[in-house]
Amino acid sequence: MLMKLKGQTAIVTGAANGIGAQTALLLSQQGANVVLVDSTSCAGTLEAIQSFRGKAVYLECLGEIRDKEFVNAAIARASDAFGELHILVNNMCICGIHNENQSSIDQWQLEVDLKAQATSLFIQGVSPYMVEQKYGRIINISSISSSDKERTFTTSKDSVSKLTKQTAKELREYGITCNSVAPVVMTNLDKATIHQTGTVASIAEAVLYFASSESNYTTGQVLKMDGGFCIESPN
Repeated sequence: MLMKLKGQTAIVTGAANGIGAQTALLLSQQGANVVLVDSTSCAGTLEAIQSFRGKAVYLECLGEIRDKEFVNAAIARASDAFGELHILVNNMCICGIHNENQSSIDQWQLEVDLKAQATSLFIQGVSPYMVEQKYGRIINISSISSSDKERTFTTSKDSVSKLTKQTAKELREYGITCNSVAPVVMTNLDKATIHQTGTVASIAEAVLYFASSESNYTTGQVLKMDGGFCIESPN
């Protein structure tokens, strides 16, 4: 089987479950060395990777993904282990809020801001490595809204979209692309099992496209994945 990412190294945040776990599994299946980053154990992801690819190469980094010292230490550790860093998958997804009371909205907005901060920290941390090697693929995952309203999704999507476009603009001269995958109106993705097909697998496939050579001429793009929901939306 032709592996699209053979010999490359991919850092995947939020790799303990859901989209992050499925993405790490797929990138490993495509030949990448995977660096699993999360605040909780990635044992389930590691087990799945090993079961599908016995000779998989991986590294687990556990800590607070919004702490700059941890972020930089995790990236340095990945570089020490594998040399060049080719792919960064910023999987900072947020499940949507089901109720509309003000306290919940305020709490959600705070979480959005913190997740955006973490995304920015990983981009800042990995960029110097990619600039030096004149190559890199950065893929940001925006939040997930599980309510019928797009208010929560729009706020987070816009934040990630701006960061994606700005990063793409600043790094394009170094052969680095930055794109975003934006899942929307999907319920309980963070609780999805790693073997689940459908939405989570589809999102991982989109990440693979942006991580591979097939997207060499694509940067600064936001791919909304919503199963056609936007067709019905006036926006």
